[in-house]
Amino acid sequence: MDHIPTIDIAPLGNPKDPDYEATVEQIMSACTGIGFLSITGTGISQDTVDQVRACVRTIFDVDEASKWQQAITRENYRGYIPMGFFTPNDGSGNADKYEGYKLHYEVTADAPVRRLCQLYGPNVWPREVPDARNVILGYWSQLDRVTDTLLSALEVGLDLPSDSLRDAFRDPLTNMTLLHYPPQGTNEAGFGIHPHKDTDALTVIAPDPVGGLEVQTRSGNWVTPDCPPGGFVINIGDMLELWSGGRLKSTPHRVVNRSGKERYSFPYFAVPRHDVVVAPLLPPVPGFDRPPVHCGHWSAEIWRTNWPGETADTDTPELGTLTD
Repeated sequence: MDHIPTIDIAPLGNPKDPDYEATVEQIMSACTGIGFLSITGTGISQDTVDQVRACVRTIFDVDEASKWQQAITRENYRGYIPMGFFTPNDGSGNADKYEGYKLHYEVTADAPVRRLCQLYGPNVWPREVPDARNVILGYWSQLDRVTDTLLSALEVGLDLPSDSLRDAFRDPLTNMTLLHYPPQGTNEAGFGIHPHKDTDALTVIAPDPVGGLEVQTRSGNWVTPDCPPGGFVINIGDMLELWSGGRLKSTPHRVVNRSGKERYSFPYFAVPRHDVVVAPLLPPVPGFDRPPVHCGHWSAEIWRTNWPGETADTDTPELGTLTD
């Protein structure tokens, strides 16, 4: 598959819908082929997406000194990510050309789960944008619903028991990154975000109108998702590839912003609960051989190895490294 299909997922809302099975088949074809799809019929309005995009733009318009006061730390991977701060997880290459704001699944400071895994906690919300928390968490909850719907369809498509995937997303490590990419010059080297595979289970993104997202096809070409207005781009991450024994494809992608305009993005990364161990739920396809992944450990390693000067070690699986 050398193109990214657009699929109306509205029939997934009712298993008795006459188009339900055909819609599942379309999703499976995309996820086992290129690993990306565009979806419509989510029930999320364009006004909601526009409101989030405006909020994200306002967050990055906050003055530099104040943003730095809200920056991520090694102890709390939440808050502002300065421009050019992170390099690829394997420690190679130039820093990516974006500034970000990291948000994780929101829990209170006294939530019991914090005693089990230090990755949980309250987010650092920008003081200068008082409506940010409500706007973004309201949108987040709608993406949770879309993710649940897609995971249910994948359970059917893979012939897995009901809830065998979805049960892993109670008190998840799901997270979002708010992103601002300045325009790159025509001959400027490097990337907005370097070519990589997502390490999560499932990614949901409302594409920015200025473009810049590119997906690598199985033949090695790079294509841009043709997502209609009001739609979302979905891609399979390493965890779902592993769960499916290699049937669902985690696909390399990158961002290059040569639009001449500022680009704003806010991807949502669905990650299971901290104590979930992801291992094949089906016999692996020939040639697929990856070790199980402990979600809490893997997530902690991803954040650690993002930090300047840190690299992955033999105790850490692939971390999205391009190995094929």
